[in-house]
Amino acid sequence: MNQAILVGRLTSEPEMITMESGKIKTVITLAVNRPFKNSNGIYEADFIRCILWNGIAQNTNEYCHKGDIVGIKGRIQTSTYEKDDETKYMTEVLVERITFITHSKKDDEDQSNSSS
Repeated sequence: MNQAILVGRLTSEPEMITMESGKIKTVITLAVNRPFKNSNGIYEADFIRCILWNGIAQNTNEYCHKGDIVGIKGRIQTSTYEKDDETKYMTEVLVERITFITHSKKDDEDQSNSSS
């Protein structure tokens, strides 16, 4: 079974791409904290590239921003490509479901400023 469930913080603004076929693709990177401290007593994080398609891609692009915490459910996919005559490997999560857990303070400030 190939299933991934992650909770993490967006490291940058979602990147929406419209494919030639008309499909919408959004790319996000999640910083997911590890559940243990390293030898220096610091929690490290893994940075995981996630791909969303169509409806959830559009919603994520519209409602999520850098710093937001989201939960995702999806599957891990690996692929290869050639660059400078060298084979490169890429691992990413294809997102089937996303839950918006918290939003950034920037959203609160924007709403406060627009209602003033």
